[in-house]
Amino acid sequence: MTVPVLQGVSEVADRYEGFILDLWGVVHDGVTVFPGVIDALERLRAAGKKLVFLSNAPRRAHIVAEQLNAFGVTDLLYDGVMSSGEATWRYLDARPDDWSQTLGRSCLQIGPDRDLGILKGLDIDPAKSVAEADFILVTGPNDRMHSAEPYDAMLREAHADGKRMICANPDREVIRGGIRQICAGAIAERYENLGGEVRWHGKPDPTIYEECFQFLKTTNKSGILGIGDSYTTDIKGANMAGLDALLVAGGIHGSDLIHTSGNLDGSRTGERAKAEGVHLIGVVEAFVW
Repeated sequence: MTVPVLQGVSEVADRYEGFILDLWGVVHDGVTVFPGVIDALERLRAAGKKLVFLSNAPRRAHIVAEQLNAFGVTDLLYDGVMSSGEATWRYLDARPDDWSQTLGRSCLQIGPDRDLGILKGLDIDPAKSVAEADFILVTGPNDRMHSAEPYDAMLREAHADGKRMICANPDREVIRGGIRQICAGAIAERYENLGGEVRWHGKPDPTIYEECFQFLKTTNKSGILGIGDSYTTDIKGANMAGLDALLVAGGIHGSDLIHTSGNLDGSRTGERAKAEGVHLIGVVEAFVW
């Protein structure tokens, strides 16, 4: 199966009224916005399209919006922002089910200091150790980690104590400023492999798309295109939510899908999509017009 290779989003823009875009690997790399992105956003807005950013960032949506503004992606270019961190915060605030209501209030957060804001405003007591904690919230590793193995001792202790875990970022890895590193999902996956119990918030869970549909002010899923760089989160999530999906190959899968000659391989893209059990309407090297 060969996936159509597109030169830019302009080739499919007329087919959709709304777009749900991933951020990391599509719009920016955590350090800078990719060339052509703001131009593409401006052209979509000029064409009357609605745009929502859906990120697996383990931070509140308003924090993600502030980061976008610092990148030059102002709120004039989109209709809303939703994040896995926002979904996690709302879940811990509302405690909507038996699982959350029996978690307890003492939380050990695994993550860098910049993620501490995810607990702000919640009735939760930060714990300093596994022994003190009722449950664990993983938002990410320390910067530039390439494996979750250094967390093994902590995870084994948590599993032995029967601690439950919430993962606020299902991504396993990301490329930050050209350097590949792990994300919270790699730690949570390692905990599950040990036998630990984990609740995941974010893509590919289709429920997180409901907020995006509200921003878009439409339930016509045939008129919405999901755009992302990860088969397992962005593309699978879009498909599970009933949406068409467009892959940005220059993100996390770039080394696999783009030849050393610089040519994008539509056949290889299709093979990977089939192996992942997802469907693509096309693939672009970068999110450009």
